[in-house]
Amino acid sequence: MLKKLLLVLSLCAFLPGVAHADAPAEAKMTEEQFLAKLNFQQGKINLGGGVASLDLPATFRYLGAADTERLLVEGWGNMPGNTTLGMIVPAGVSPLSEAGWGVIVTFDKDGHVKDDDADSIKYDELLKTMQEETAAASEERKKAGYDSMALVGWAEKPSYDKASHKLFWAKELKTGNNPQNSLNYNIRVLGREGVLVLNAVAGMHQIDTIKKEMKHVTAFTEFSPGNRYADFNEKTDRVAEYGIAALVAGGLAAKMGLFAKLLAFLLLFKKFVIIGVIAIGAALLKWFGNRKAKVKVSLEK
Repeated sequence: MLKKLLLVLSLCAFLPGVAHADAPAEAKMTEEQFLAKLNFQQGKINLGGGVASLDLPATFRYLGAADTERLLVEGWGNMPGNTTLGMIVPAGVSPLSEAGWGVIVTFDKDGHVKDDDADSIKYDELLKTMQEETAAASEERKKAGYDSMALVGWAEKPSYDKASHKLFWAKELKTGNNPQNSLNYNIRVLGREGVLVLNAVAGMHQIDTIKKEMKHVTAFTEFSPGNRYADFNEKTDRVAEYGIAALVAGGLAAKMGLFAKLLAFLLLFKKFVIIGVIAIGAALLKWFGNRKAKVKVSLEK
């Protein structure tokens, strides 16, 4: 049965990938029974202890961190241990169906991100750099025995709204010989002390739906009073070591020495330590792979 495979790590990146032999055993419950165990919430949702909130319309539902973990592991066949603030899912679609999709929510508390560079970024040039980094990372993937990865291009060119301090963009990615490319849609909401990260992954055939729905997600996601971008206090608050361009292409930022730290990533059921130059952007690209995968986990109908 064709199912989603989505890996999530505590550093807010995630990847749908290809199932390995160590995937979980088949679940012995129906789809209806599994979904009945999840606590789908609606309305006003507080995130991160009140740092931010979701004001969900009737067309969306929310799963808390524990239920998100259950869906990722038991429903979508991923390894346990994922750290998130939860997941947003469309209300009218089962997350276990082929049409299902979700938005993983996390928070990067790296400091206040200055947006001074927003108007000067040359995104076409940035894309070329990202494609080169992806190609280099792909070679490492192949050496490790995994499918190649290619950044095809922008599915939606980056756009930053200075009034709301929200950034969004989408990438089209190709993994191995899979006939269907993946769509990775990114939203970043800038706040006083960090960035609220919302990532959705789907097939390119769903791009019209995802573009439309993610604009709604952008609109109903906000930092709470006291944590908003305008609440930044330059005397007491820390400033992030990167700007808008680095949010879109962190691999480039890493080359510039802005992410000089070790990152432990989960790559297709294998753990790798990625240092500096292939941190953030290039590493994230390793995560956003093929959305559809045949896995050993199946929920019987």
